[in-house]
Amino acid sequence: MQRITTSAALVLASALLLSGCAADGGNGGNGEGAGSSVDACDAIRGEVRDISNGAQNALAAGGDPSEIQSTLEGYSERIMAIDRTGGDDTELSDALDALDEQINEAAEFAETLPSDPEAEVDEEALAEQQAAIQEAANEVGDTCTED
Repeated sequence: MQRITTSAALVLASALLLSGCAADGGNGGNGEGAGSSVDACDAIRGEVRDISNGAQNALAAGGDPSEIQSTLEGYSERIMAIDRTGGDDTELSDALDALDEQINEAAEFAETLPSDPEAEVDEEALAEQQAAIQEAANEVGDTCTED
């Protein structure tokens, strides 16, 4: 229940912050709402950074592949929640979709991990998954501008 409550709170917070980012586009360039846009972008970047770090850590920690996959799927749900509340920013939406694809690829990769904690893991493939997630997360941050 704690996990559901935390996820719901994050989704709600993201929705509120992203609505400020989307609403700022219609201010006619008069500077009104600029602070909310900056705050919304900071919130998006923070949430995406948390998702990226969590996904990378889940892969690095190892353990039961089905648990890793489940964790990654949870991160994917969080990304989609951000995307649903992101307004009309198609560039941001596309970047979030790309991050979601990377998380889904990592979940598929997790299926190939050994369930034996003592088994050898392909460290290079693991590092590639982590780097791809980080790169996609960086792209999301780059698309959320603070104009």
